[in-house]
Amino acid sequence: MRNYDLEFLKKFSMVIGFLVLVTLALIIGSVILHGQLPPEVDPRAAARTERRIAPIGAVYAGSTGAAAQAAAQAAAAASAASQVAYGGTLDGEVIYNNLCGGCHTSGAGGAPTLVASQWTARIAQGADTLHRNAIEGYTGAAGVMPAKGGNPALSDEQVIATVDWMVDNLQ
Repeated sequence: MRNYDLEFLKKFSMVIGFLVLVTLALIIGSVILHGQLPPEVDPRAAARTERRIAPIGAVYAGSTGAAAQAAAQAAAAASAASQVAYGGTLDGEVIYNNLCGGCHTSGAGGAPTLVASQWTARIAQGADTLHRNAIEGYTGAAGVMPAKGGNPALSDEQVIATVDWMVDNLQ
């Protein structure tokens, strides 16, 4: 080998060595930077945190607050109405056919059918007693009446309307 070839190899080796050092420095730097990034938060953990720190109530102030409060009350009322059985109907026949008829048609559990003779003693106690027993439930010697016919989604008004319909339609 000639002298200028050796000189070239020496300089080329130094350039390659320098590039290897730069590459290693970049790799080490990227590992350090990556270690300093915050870890990604699990969406379920973020949702739990949001629920935990969510405000418990709301403050309604001024005229815009009054509008917001009225809207919140209307939304709550609509939500409550959607939870009422049979769409909140007060048609006793509809409720009887969908719920009460199961026992009061067959007499299951000692339930009186729509025959007037089976209701004489019950009617003698008064409409308020009939309504209260239907709403709160009743256990007697003849059988059991579950509260609201076994459907707690019924409103008291629906139960009263159904009892009145049943008494009006005795045969």
